[in-house]
Amino acid sequence: MTDEKTWRTLIDAATLGSHLDDPNLVVVDCRFDLADTGRGERDYAVSHVPGAFYAHLDRDLSSPITPDSGRHPLPDINRLVDLFGRLGIRSETQVIAYDDSGGTMAVRLWWLLRWLGHDRVAVLDGGWPQWVAGSHPQQTTANEPAASTRFSGEPDRSQVVTTDAIARQLETGANAIQLMDARTGERYRGEQEPIDPVAGHIPGAFNLPLTGNLGADGRFLPADELRARYLEAIGDRKPQSVAAMCGSGVTACHNLLAMEIAGLPGGRLYAGSWSEWIRDAKRPVATSER
Repeated sequence: MTDEKTWRTLIDAATLGSHLDDPNLVVVDCRFDLADTGRGERDYAVSHVPGAFYAHLDRDLSSPITPDSGRHPLPDINRLVDLFGRLGIRSETQVIAYDDSGGTMAVRLWWLLRWLGHDRVAVLDGGWPQWVAGSHPQQTTANEPAASTRFSGEPDRSQVVTTDAIARQLETGANAIQLMDARTGERYRGEQEPIDPVAGHIPGAFNLPLTGNLGADGRFLPADELRARYLEAIGDRKPQSVAAMCGSGVTACHNLLAMEIAGLPGGRLYAGSWSEWIRDAKRPVATSER
């Protein structure tokens, strides 16, 4: 694709539909259900965007859980590079990721590619529901890459905030990192916790539920509305000092994408997020507002 046909945040269904025959396009189906981890793959087998490959959150886009990690550790770099190579992603490849949950899973692939230096990646705005609603073509047979390539990329370690860094900040009273928690208000406040064994949030984190990034149609709000939302939340802080988090470091990327759309790039990711923080019972937990 030429520079005029490069998408780095979002792409709508009609535009994607008109570019499906582009040889430099790779579409990845990221549908996934935390409560039924096989559902996304089963749904892909029923029907998907023509030419799309499937990437499983647990198997392809995360490493195995360890005693010290959260629920979705960042994938091993060598395995991730191999995956992208097998999907045929080259430096000039435009990648489109989609799911059926408002982008909450597709953002993981969006962020991982950018982490490795590949910024020609976007999320299908509105995902599979918008694709179906627009009566776009569907494929019912699985796709296998015709030929693999060598994906070239190195992780930008500066984009990731670690649990140790957050723990040190709380111990010293520093405030270089501002945590932004994308979970629902009920989970943040500790009123309910359907997934993790401990309820609450990290002291000092503020709550900005990712659902506020979307309109009633499941698509992202306009850039100016997102910008107003995030400027109100972060105040005069630079985006680079904000670290997005959630339950396991996946849906947090939704807020990072929203910031990018809003013209506030540079936010970082607390990849371990809440599920890693609570691995050590000695780490502090808050249940009030901030």
